[in-house]
Parts: sequence; C-alpha cells; structure tokens
Amino acid sequence: MKTYLLTTVFALTSFFLVDILYPPMDSAFSLNNDVMTYLQEATQSFDQIPNERKETLKELAAFIREKQGKNEEAKLIFICTHNSRRSHMSQIWASVAAQYYQIPNVQTFSGGTEATAFNPRAIVALQRTGLTIAKRTEGNNPRYQVRAGGNELIKEAFAKKYDYPTNPQEDFAAIMTCSQADEACPFVPGAVLRLSLPYEDPKEADGTAQEARRYDERSKQIATEMLYCFSQVNP
Repeated sequence: MKTYLLTTVFALTSFFLVDILYPPMDSAFSLNNDVMTYLQEATQSFDQIPNERKETLKELAAFIREKQGKNEEAKLIFICTHNSRRSHMSQIWASVAAQYYQIPNVQTFSGGTEATAFNPRAIVALQRTGLTIAKRTEGNNPRYQVRAGGNELIKEAFAKKYDYPTNPQEDFAAIMTCSQADEACPFVPGAVLRLSLPYEDPKEADGTAQEARRYDERSKQIATEMLYCFSQVNP
C-alpha cells in the first residue's frame, strides 16, 4: 500500500512539474527543433534566477494577466541605451516565450535612449540558438527579420529610440534592461508599469576570447527569465 501511494504521489508530482516547465504538445508548433531544445533546457534553470528578479518578473506577468482578463493587448517595450544588444534579445525572447506558453495578445517592442544598430555579435549569438535572422536592408542601421521556425515572422528588428512611432505610445509596460537607461529614464511617458530588470552588457567582452561565451550567457539568461515570466502568467 505504501509503495502504491509513493508511486502515485511521484507520478502526480512529475505530471504537474512537466506541465509547468513544458508547453502543451500543440503549442509552439512553429518553433523549430533547435529553438525548442534551447527553450526546454532554459526552463530547467528557473531555480537559478535570484528571488528579487523573480519578483520583478512576476510583476510583469501580473500585468500581462490583467490585460488578458480585460481581453486587451499586453504591450511590452524593453529599453536600453543604444537598442543594440540586451533590449533586442529581451524583445525577441519575450515574443518566443509568449508563443512557447501559448499566451495570446502579447506584443513586444524595444528601443533605446538613443539608437545605433542591432549589433552583429548579438545577432550571431541568437542565431546559435536556432533562430533565423536575415538582413532585409543595408545601411548604418539595417533591418532584420527574425523567425523561430517556418515562415512566421517573430519580429522585424532594428535600432530605434523608445518613443519611435511604431512603438507603443500609451498603456504599455516599460522594462529597463540596463542601468544607464534606468537612470536616464526615471519616467517613461505613456507607461502604466515601469520595471527595472538590468542585465550585464556583453559588449564588455567584445574583441576578446570570451566574446562568444559572454553573448551566449546573456542570451540564455534573458531567455530563461522571459520564459519564467510567461510561465507565471497562468501558473
């Protein structure tokens, strides 16, 4: 009898754990195998997220949940200084995480306090995860199309200021992904929620032997935290 009860408890525990970490089988249907593997591995690292950051991510999840309850679109804009690395990674992984967990009516955006270009090192790091990123235009600030599988476009990525016309102008959540932007923008016009979620800048490793590893670490950290956030929308 004891053996039967223990087996039943273990089975139920495993079932609920899998349900939290992994999406339904028919979700994320357009994500390619490499991206799916990357995301599933990232969900195994939720316990490595510091509690303070988890609380911030839960605030963002609550904003999304509230919008869902009102049948409204949840608009998230990720802001850093140059809109070249961390804010792009955050925007892209948030969009993928919403798809992974089948959270509808979520739109993700990014911007900077100034604009340069989507950094090629960040692009290559994201490509190493299985994402497809194709340059659509040339020039000092090219535009890129980002896909996670099939022909479905996730985002068109290029550098822009946070108040660029195609970014939301009101009723959105602003997530500050670097300390400089956090300090430079204590108030973001139109934002109904402003959160500080800074990430270390992989730029510090540019041109060194640690460059690829640092960019990969930042991509994985951001992906893991965005996944955690969306796992908490409907916990």
